[in-house]
Amino acid sequence: MTFDGMKNSDLIRCANCGAANRVNPTKLAQGSQAICGKCQKTLTPSHPVIVTDSNFASVIERSSLPVLLDLWAPWCGPCRALSPIIEQLATELAGKVKVGKLNVDENPVIASRFRISSIPTLLILKNGQVVDRIVGAQPKQEIIRRLNSIS
Repeated sequence: MTFDGMKNSDLIRCANCGAANRVNPTKLAQGSQAICGKCQKTLTPSHPVIVTDSNFASVIERSSLPVLLDLWAPWCGPCRALSPIIEQLATELAGKVKVGKLNVDENPVIASRFRISSIPTLLILKNGQVVDRIVGAQPKQEIIRRLNSIS
């Protein structure tokens, strides 16, 4: 049996009680709040959102939060080295900054739109507009400093 909207779902573990909750990522991207079924606290995804050419508008451009978007490719060594930092930032900044990852090989429309010629590239977006661009693997503290400079 399939429930409407549950076919494409993610599990988010509640930071308060540890319960695993099934959530619809499309509804989260549209701004819906997820609530823990056990303790009734608000759930916040603590992993990067997978961004594609087809969901870019709903996930990134319409985000009420500032966005840190990692443009990467699986064959890129510096991209793979940066990946754990992006994961950490997604956890640490949950609820403050939306963190996303876009594979440039699989999503050439967005990569072309932002003229990505070198990876990794991190875009910092606010209200759907790029406010900063970080090219190359950078230390976590530098990424945080750049995120803090937007207001």
